[in-house]
Amino acid sequence: MRWKSSNVPLAKFVAKMIDISVLILTKNEEQDLPACLDSVSWCDDLHVFDSFSQDRTVEIAVRAGAKVTQREFDSYASQRNAALDNLDFKYPWILILDADERIPESLPVLLNKHISRASLNVSGFRIRRRDFLYNSWLKHAQISPFYIRLVRKGKARYHRDINEVLEVDGVVEDIDGFFDHYPFSKGINHWLSKHNQYSTMEAKRWLEEQNGLTTFSLQKALFSKDFNEKRFHQKGIFYKLPGRPILKWLYMILYRRAFLDGRAGIIYATLQAIYEYFIVLKAKEKMHFDSLNNTNKAVKPLKYS
Repeated sequence: MRWKSSNVPLAKFVAKMIDISVLILTKNEEQDLPACLDSVSWCDDLHVFDSFSQDRTVEIAVRAGAKVTQREFDSYASQRNAALDNLDFKYPWILILDADERIPESLPVLLNKHISRASLNVSGFRIRRRDFLYNSWLKHAQISPFYIRLVRKGKARYHRDINEVLEVDGVVEDIDGFFDHYPFSKGINHWLSKHNQYSTMEAKRWLEEQNGLTTFSLQKALFSKDFNEKRFHQKGIFYKLPGRPILKWLYMILYRRAFLDGRAGIIYATLQAIYEYFIVLKAKEKMHFDSLNNTNKAVKPLKYS
């Protein structure tokens, strides 16, 4: 299902200098979407790919001049791939955003500068993302600050259902700029609810990887030049360690010096440790019940160590 607004300000086309299409993925984002749309008002090819929101998301997007397409959500990777595969993008380069992200005024010109100079073998650009807890930048606490978000049309594909990885067919270069992310814009309760769902998916994925005898390389975890490959092997090795929630908290507080971000950094490190504990508990629980189902035994109380 698709809508297109006919009320697009003429000034947007007159001042147009940036040859980049923008893709924003949404579901019930009436709170965050207006600021996100405002930060990309320079774009004259703006697409909102919506998972049948039940609030005013579509109305807000249409009023901003966006082309809105709806698709029933099935998984994070397939939803993003459907948008990249099926939308009629005007330009060869696509900037991918979530509704709780913002593009600062200085970034569009910098993006345009890089794509205008990009050789044909360059298919993506990695940009620094600044995460905020309310108004505090998590400069030290943020674990993964670099993301591939600007890609050449037809050259990028998402994999994995949770914490999806964007694989690019070609060279990926870095852009010395940043965009902002507000994961707590809807409050800590919303963050916990969302990560409760994520942890269920992460536990299932981790068990599938273990059962599939996936091997993880310490060398790649430490020295791989490919960011996604490096993170994949780091996570795989980390998941094998005992006491992961405490280790993650100590890693963030002491090694990454999250305490330098003040109270916000300590809160964020603690929330990440809680998220890690969710994954541990759910993986243990699933192994327990899978074992019972395989042996046809009666369900016994599950003990956590």
